[in-house]
Amino acid sequence: MLAINDLKAGIYIVYQDEPFVILKHDFIKMGRGQGVMRTSIKNLKTGKILDHSFRGQDRVAQADISRAKANYLYHEGNDYFFMDQKSYDQFFVIAEQLGKDKIPYLKENLEVDVLMYNGTPINVELPKKVTFTVVQAPPGVRGDTAQGSVTKKVTLETGQVIDTPLFINQDDKVIVNTETGKYVSKA
Repeated sequence: MLAINDLKAGIYIVYQDEPFVILKHDFIKMGRGQGVMRTSIKNLKTGKILDHSFRGQDRVAQADISRAKANYLYHEGNDYFFMDQKSYDQFFVIAEQLGKDKIPYLKENLEVDVLMYNGTPINVELPKKVTFTVVQAPPGVRGDTAQGSVTKKVTLETGQVIDTPLFINQDDKVIVNTETGKYVSKA
């Protein structure tokens, strides 16, 4: 059990029988009263973010979270299938658990970190940068820069559309930041 002074950003806890990760914490002491730890916590199963204050005497259970390496295989309906790299076991994570922000960056054989809660996969963490092939890119015309915009929209192999510099062409490989969804560099 963790006391409130043990609660820090990045710590995994169990709150209302669900696994959470602490995103932000702030200790507040008011006058003669007890200290309060205000936290912003994210549910690892649903992705929902809550603000919660823990009082001075509160105790919180630490969540049994482990990480495993896996490869993305394919999706079928709302189920996204992965294979554990050590045991070669296949498992799936539903789209709601993955989140809409991760799905456009899943490509075949992509290596990901899987968060396991009590031995059950609950979420997936993508690498920060992933290389994609451009499948559709309009030609970049020099005269298009009059408005100060020197980017164009291209379509990646997963169907995701991003802004890139004018020199990116079809079949080029580009590196994309999966957290922001922005072009990083040419591969």
